[in-house]
Amino acid sequence: MEVLPTLVYINMFLCTLLSYWLWKDEKMKHKQRAKLPPGTMGWPYIGETLQMYSQDPNVFFAAKQQRYGDIFKTNLLGCPCVMLASPEAVRFVLVTHSHLFKPTYPKSKEKMIGPSALFFHQGDYHARLRKLVQNSLSPETIRKLVPDIEAIAISALESLANQQVTKTFCQTKKFAFEVGILSIFGQLNIRYREELKENYCIVEKGYNSFPTNIPGTAYQKAMVARKRLDQILNEIISERKEKKLLENDLLAHLLNFKDEKGQTLTEIQIADNIIGILFAAQDTTASALTWIIKYLHDDQKLLEAVKVTIFLRF
Repeated sequence: MEVLPTLVYINMFLCTLLSYWLWKDEKMKHKQRAKLPPGTMGWPYIGETLQMYSQDPNVFFAAKQQRYGDIFKTNLLGCPCVMLASPEAVRFVLVTHSHLFKPTYPKSKEKMIGPSALFFHQGDYHARLRKLVQNSLSPETIRKLVPDIEAIAISALESLANQQVTKTFCQTKKFAFEVGILSIFGQLNIRYREELKENYCIVEKGYNSFPTNIPGTAYQKAMVARKRLDQILNEIISERKEKKLLENDLLAHLLNFKDEKGQTLTEIQIADNIIGILFAAQDTTASALTWIIKYLHDDQKLLEAVKVTIFLRF
């Protein structure tokens, strides 16, 4: 009588083992079909992060490109990834076959910026937030800010008057940050502006650091500063609500947002999106401004044409 249950258990075990073997075999076949590009993955979890940070990242990627070509695999910040170093490959991902790819970021970066930031999402949430941001930063709105933006530019140039050499990209980043604060908050209290700048700089320094919470590391300092940014933004939001200020800046649009179900954004969602927008806009804006300055400097005829256009417009 005891033999039958034993046989049943043995059969169940063998079936489970067979199923696992078939699943493993299918998985191996799939891996063989989906070949990854050449490259090395480095150590488990750490990957090649330490190698990249031990030298100039540009040198690290240039060496990889020279050895493996324009498309290669690696592992950075705990994330296996494929690097693209040619315009054709980038166009394939971003333009012709964008529907095949989903934008993702290392968890450490999501945590630092804020998981509710719109560029970490897809679907309805992303579409609604993106439309809201576009509306709040429309050409009509920006046009009204031109006098204030001009004042920021003049102040930045005056601060450089006595410097013989300056790094253009660093200065345009500072300028982009000031304009970003203006676009998001309007005329913000100087105390809040300085506190935001101080903590944001700490977060930015730790953004590409190795994600370890050991006290004193760039990442740990950045996470502490990120929490402080939440506190500052909550103070600004509370003050805005208390005084019932009627503004037309991005913060006002975020505070007044309601979806089709009447749901508003939480303060955490608002804070994540404000920090996300600052991150998304700063480097790209600074890069564009740096190249514009270079081309205007190198081509005097172009510079004169721009001066004439500006003179005629105003």
